[in-house]
Amino acid sequence: MRYAKTEINYRLISGILDRNIKQKPPYVIGAEFLSLLIAGLAVALLLPLLNPLKSLLITVAVLLGVLTINLIVFHVGNLVLPLASGLMLISLLFALNMTYGYFVETRGKRQITGLFGQYVPPELVDEMSRNPESFSMEGESREMTVLFTDVRGFTTISEGLDPKQLSQLMNEFLTPLTEVIYKHRGTVDKFMGDCIMAFWGAPLADPAHARNALLAGLEMQEILKKLKPQFQARGWPEIRIGVGLNTGRMSVGNMGSKLRTAYTVMGDAVNLASRLEGITKEYGADIIVGEGTKDAVPEVVFRELDRVRVKGKDEAVAIFEPFGMQGKVNKARLEELKLYTQFSRLYRAQDWDQAELQLFNLQKQVPDSLLYSQTFVERIAYLRANEPGKGWDGAFTFKTK
Repeated sequence: MRYAKTEINYRLISGILDRNIKQKPPYVIGAEFLSLLIAGLAVALLLPLLNPLKSLLITVAVLLGVLTINLIVFHVGNLVLPLASGLMLISLLFALNMTYGYFVETRGKRQITGLFGQYVPPELVDEMSRNPESFSMEGESREMTVLFTDVRGFTTISEGLDPKQLSQLMNEFLTPLTEVIYKHRGTVDKFMGDCIMAFWGAPLADPAHARNALLAGLEMQEILKKLKPQFQARGWPEIRIGVGLNTGRMSVGNMGSKLRTAYTVMGDAVNLASRLEGITKEYGADIIVGEGTKDAVPEVVFRELDRVRVKGKDEAVAIFEPFGMQGKVNKARLEELKLYTQFSRLYRAQDWDQAELQLFNLQKQVPDSLLYSQTFVERIAYLRANEPGKGWDGAFTFKTK
């Protein structure tokens, strides 16, 4: 705006009379530099440590602070301090920080997705991208839970279908099973033909890994029951799977050769889970878990099926079948559990006659018990002829996987 000379003179005289003439002394340049340096360093160092919302709030607060100080100095001290440079610097630093953070975060998320996108659900990828320091691909020992599934009678099933039908069938049942694993925060290790290997507790730590893994195993069985009518309508055979679960310390990380690596788990606890899956068919059980898993999920009712020595392991271990959540198991199943517990006590006491009688009672009340009842009838017949002696621990040794 341009003023006439009389207007300029009037304002000068008014300022002299009111003692309100604004000044811009030489040291203002130094003050401007100092204020820009302090505000710029504060914003540049602080913003990278904050999330976007907090960064925005801090930036607005600093802008309001600079504006307030400038107005106070202008009206009270009659000093004219540059304002635009400070506001522009702070705004520019905020914009640069947001832009840099966006590109760094998206690049990090792309890297994590590339590494783990096929292993873990998208929700876990998001968590990992927000907290990259919370996981590592380096080998380490952790308390975790591992799960194995395998289709029963898969060779017979595959022989009855042409390659295209077999491929479709595999996709139809493996997809929902994988979704169940993802739903319960699991990591898919690999698909081995008709078998799935998954684990819980890595790459992100999961205090409830045993519970989540067991819930996934139980839901897998429910999913297959729901798929049965669909498969029948398409002329496909019913799919049944055995599930083996075990909890314990295992090595996890990127493992393999210089040519190819995979994020996987290894150790005795992993091998035992695989063996437990393999012996589910011996007991007619859908799911068998190790003692570590059973102890980690006290809210579930378990039946101790047996004590066994699996192939490749000299130490006897107790194996368990989950019946359901506490308070939700029906009376028939609880009665079965009671009868089976009584049988186990007689069996381990080498009271063969009473143990066999208890098995017959089980067969009458629980028709589904026929498979494992027959298994123990055969064992009792063998043990009668080959007395195990006083030092017997009640464990059966499996010679095959």
